[in-house]
Formats: sequence, structure tokens, C-alpha cells
Amino acid sequence: MNNHPLYTIGHGNRKAEDFLALLKEYGIEYLVDVRSVPFSRFHPQFNRNALESFLAQHGIRYVFMSDELGGRPKDVSCYIKGKVDYDILKTKEFFKSGIERLKTAYNKDLNLAIMCSERNPCECHRSKLIAPVLTAGNIIVKHIDEQGKLKDHATVINEIKGPGLFGNTY
Repeated sequence: MNNHPLYTIGHGNRKAEDFLALLKEYGIEYLVDVRSVPFSRFHPQFNRNALESFLAQHGIRYVFMSDELGGRPKDVSCYIKGKVDYDILKTKEFFKSGIERLKTAYNKDLNLAIMCSERNPCECHRSKLIAPVLTAGNIIVKHIDEQGKLKDHATVINEIKGPGLFGNTY
């Protein structure tokens, strides 16, 4: 039985110190970056090299997995009319390989967070693409939301779908 869920977090416009405080609060030892473009013009503290160095200074390992799990893959066959089709993306070997790496980390009970840019998990592919695949494989996923509080994946999915007549598809 695993002690740790796999967490997700978005950096948004947080200060680096506030972001670090959240990682420490939840005992995160590995930060898995799934941003397709690991660069922020407005928040340079989250640029790939700066973030990796900052985390290393605080004992957190940075793992870059954009090529496997990024929301905007390089593979053009994942797009329909210019928009990523998650159903297609989920069938790709690079995506499956990335998911397997996360499953391995989970089975080793590593405390990790999957990171993207969006603070609100409802607005990010980590909750619309990655977490559903993980939870379907009986992996517990908890999202660190925009306020720094934990939400289970089912709660986030319900928030995405909303109270609409037919629910939103994501």
C-alpha cells in the first residue's frame, strides 16, 4: 500500500518561495515538469534551468517529462484542426512510456508532484489527460489547487464538468 498519492501542482504566478513552501508542506521529493514549453516570460523563476537549480538547492529533484507527457506534443498526428486530441495522444507510445514512469514512481512510493503552468487544476491537461489515465490504473491522484489545498481527482472532474445541462466534455 502506498503512503503517497501522486500530486499535481501548477506554478501560476506564485512566488518561488511560496511554491517551494507548498512542495515542502506536501513532502514533495520529485517535481515532474510536464510543460510543453518550460519557459515563462512573466515568471522567469519557473523557467526550466532556474527552477531546476532552485529546487536542487532545496533538496527536490527536478524531472523533465514534456516529451512524454506535455499537453502540446510535437507529434502532429495528435492534433485535429489545430487542437490536441487527448484520445489520440493517449494511444501514443511516448505518452504510455511517460505514464509507465509515473506508475513506477508511485509503486516505489516516491513522493512526487506533476507540474504544469496553470494554478487551477481544472484548467490544465494534468487533470484532463494525465490524472484520468493514472486513476484508471488505480493510482491515487491529489491536486494541489490554486489556494494550495488538496482536492481529490473526482472533485476536480466534477468541477470541470460543472452543473451544466449536459456537462462539459473535456
